Amino acid sequence: MDDRFADVTDIARPRLLLIDGHSMAYRAYFALPVDKFATTTGEPTNAVHGFISMLATLLRVEEPTHVAVAFDAGSTTFRTVRFPQYKGTRDATPEQFKGQVPLIKEVLTSMRIPFLEKDMFEADDILATLSSQADALGMEVLVCSGDRDSLQFVNENVTVLYPVKGVSELARMTPDAVQVKYGVAPHQYPDLAALVGETSDNIPGVPGVGPKTAAKWINQFGGLEEILTHADEIGGKAGESLRAHLDQVRLNRELNHLLTDIELPFGPDDLRAQPWDREAMNAVFDALQFRTLRERLFAMHPAGQDSEQEAAQAAPEVEVVPLAPGVLAQWLDARADQTLGLDVAGRAVPAGGDAWAFAIADGADGAGSAIALDFADLTAADDVVLGTWLADATRRKVAHGGKATWHELAARGYDLRGIVFDTELAAYLCFPDQRGYDLGELVERHLGHELRALETDAGDQGSFDLSVGEGNQDSEANRLAVRAAALTDLAEVLGGELKDREAADLLATLELPLSEVLAQVERRGIAMDVDYLRDLEKHFSEIVAEAARSAYEVIGREVNLGSPKQLQEVLFDQLAMPKTKKIKTGYTTDAAALADLFAKTEHPFLEFLLAHRDATRLRQTVEGLLKAVADDGRIHTTFQQTIAATGRLSSTEPNLQNIPIRTEAGRRIRRAFVVGDGFETLLTADYSQIEMRIMAHLSGDTALIEAFRSGEDLHSYVGSRVFGVPTTEVTSAQRSKIKAMSYGLAYGLSSFGLSKQLGIEVGEAAKLMDDYFERFGGVRTYLTGVVDEARATGYTATIMGRRRYLPDLTSDNRQRREMAERMALNAPIQGSAADIIKVAMLGVEREIAERGLRSRLLLQIHDELVLEVGAGELTELEALVREQMGSAADLLVPLDVSVGVGASWHDAGH
Repeated sequence: MDDRFADVTDIARPRLLLIDGHSMAYRAYFALPVDKFATTTGEPTNAVHGFISMLATLLRVEEPTHVAVAFDAGSTTFRTVRFPQYKGTRDATPEQFKGQVPLIKEVLTSMRIPFLEKDMFEADDILATLSSQADALGMEVLVCSGDRDSLQFVNENVTVLYPVKGVSELARMTPDAVQVKYGVAPHQYPDLAALVGETSDNIPGVPGVGPKTAAKWINQFGGLEEILTHADEIGGKAGESLRAHLDQVRLNRELNHLLTDIELPFGPDDLRAQPWDREAMNAVFDALQFRTLRERLFAMHPAGQDSEQEAAQAAPEVEVVPLAPGVLAQWLDARADQTLGLDVAGRAVPAGGDAWAFAIADGADGAGSAIALDFADLTAADDVVLGTWLADATRRKVAHGGKATWHELAARGYDLRGIVFDTELAAYLCFPDQRGYDLGELVERHLGHELRALETDAGDQGSFDLSVGEGNQDSEANRLAVRAAALTDLAEVLGGELKDREAADLLATLELPLSEVLAQVERRGIAMDVDYLRDLEKHFSEIVAEAARSAYEVIGREVNLGSPKQLQEVLFDQLAMPKTKKIKTGYTTDAAALADLFAKTEHPFLEFLLAHRDATRLRQTVEGLLKAVADDGRIHTTFQQTIAATGRLSSTEPNLQNIPIRTEAGRRIRRAFVVGDGFETLLTADYSQIEMRIMAHLSGDTALIEAFRSGEDLHSYVGSRVFGVPTTEVTSAQRSKIKAMSYGLAYGLSSFGLSKQLGIEVGEAAKLMDDYFERFGGVRTYLTGVVDEARATGYTATIMGRRRYLPDLTSDNRQRREMAERMALNAPIQGSAADIIKVAMLGVEREIAERGLRSRLLLQIHDELVLEVGAGELTELEALVREQMGSAADLLVPLDVSVGVGASWHDAGH
């Protein structure tokens, strides 16, 4: 044994973690549902997510000092040369798994974790070699592998972590554990496997010889060689079978022997854990859209702890000035010509929020100063001074998440104006594919230092210590002040990024003003008919119960309709239905599979099961709405500006964008959204086919432009050109195909995707697309050109100049490249639609204010605006809304606006 680690007194014994990459990635693929782990463009990421999640757990729990991952280099190895049938019965690699291993390698590269592969050898041989070398050096070795062959190199220094369930539960296979489970010592396991065979590797064993018999022989004779030598002495049918298969057993032992002396570019000493490349990790996690997993990893190693160099990069000190009562005005006036950073500690919700402390800073850079005060400690005079400063639009302020800050301050009765820069919105415009814009993360990424988190709980103001003084640099006052000071520095850096991307105007004239409008909209909320909602909840609950009873009657017993395992037993065992897609736990029972199964079988059990699921989902939606009704009887959703990379707004707490409208049952929910007291009615207005109109404008296709200018039904008009029939003779089925294809083309839909969507053959879908492009050649030219242009420039842009940078357009990884190509197709269209509705909102809100109307904007859902109409203002408001929405963009085709009026959101539909 190498004596470098033999006498360890002041340092921990080195621990090497080795991972079988393909084995773990494959297990992760089957452990996580592919339909639940995919990017917004539909690219599967379940294997990547599961693998990295497992890796994170191993790093946290095992705390290795050294780490590496081994991959198979290909399907041809020295074993397949020796025995061509080796692993020959394995299923073809799932299509949705392909391309995920290269993504895993990208993540490993960003984490600076070495990965190794070697032509003609398997990952197991790499693991065996490194394990043997590390054992000789006196290191502790952990090998994470789902291949039982790895058990052969288990000893007192080497433990195999063998997956028991997916990749989340691992068994520690020590020498004792191997002996207990298999009845032989680890070094004898290959002897046992040679006798029994290995189904997964297509290695045939001795017929009639199982693990217990093999173990008995090994313990009786001492090993395989002795067993083969004394084969004539073994009686019974098992002995006869052994003697008939001696050559196969010898070959098996040759195949399952793992090599411990292959030449590798790295040795155990070279595998010491390194500081992560956080910038590279951010980039790859942004592309994979792993927000939560990234936060989990970064929480394991906070910024500044990865190396001594990074640890030295603490946040610059900021002088926190203790202010005597009455001095606030003087401090602010002395900085009247400066842009100041403002940070508020509080709870930012549209209704029921609060704020308990604030900091204002004039920058950092070693010379900055700041104040940090508790609102409760302000004198009446200072409170007036603060309120005046906050409401003064000429006093320039930088905030992070200005809308949230507005809500926090509004809860205290303040009005916030004068935000000239919002670092959250700026970062979003510059890097729209990031999955998060936390201030600390942005400061770390762009300023190179760490922000210490505020220790107060979001709902516990009492723990907030704002004492200021020498020796109290780590107080909450100092932390809050450092955050405020960082805002001005971050604004300078992001301002340069905005300029480089020609996006400064988008921030100043669109996103910042919209943030103020959204704050007002969220504060207003929308009135709810709570009694109606309760009745609706009861109604859907009755449907759920009745559907369950009917389903039970069909099969003659009660089962848990929410249990995939019990449903599999009913569907495929009791009812012997055609099998759905194979998954790790059997056969899938997801919604799409069951709907497809019902279409094929029309079985009544499936009819009631699907009805049960639909009603359950509707009931849950209603329950969520009831919980969200505030004390004022209104729902105050939160609109998120920085979630969708295309620029679209999203709604949360509750999500009003998922209120179903395609079914009558779903539309009933919209009846609960009603006009509030003191107002006359609700008015809804939305754009008709805005994405197709943008397609016509961007492509300049004369036929498509004429379709909109003709005033005829778009899809019938297009269908008549594609199918060569008069508009009046386009069937509903033809119109549906055209509609699906027209919208699908805007999102990079392939002929395969179209065939799945329409339930037709791929060849028919391809011909449909060819016929479409023959009549609308400008669309084909545009779709091809937009990807080529994005590949040349690195980005796509909306009509208003919103850019989305897509570096993966030139990626060597096919999956990443095709993902980026789809983004390049839909970003200009979706993004332009998002920009247009935002411009319309600003125009509507501005005109209402300038005319002094009582009417007000309440919601923006997709391409629709919902307004509450003041008494006697309906005619003027409708004209105002039509004008502002219709003039929000200058397109080659008209922006058609539909308007409806009614006492509820449903009644105002059109």
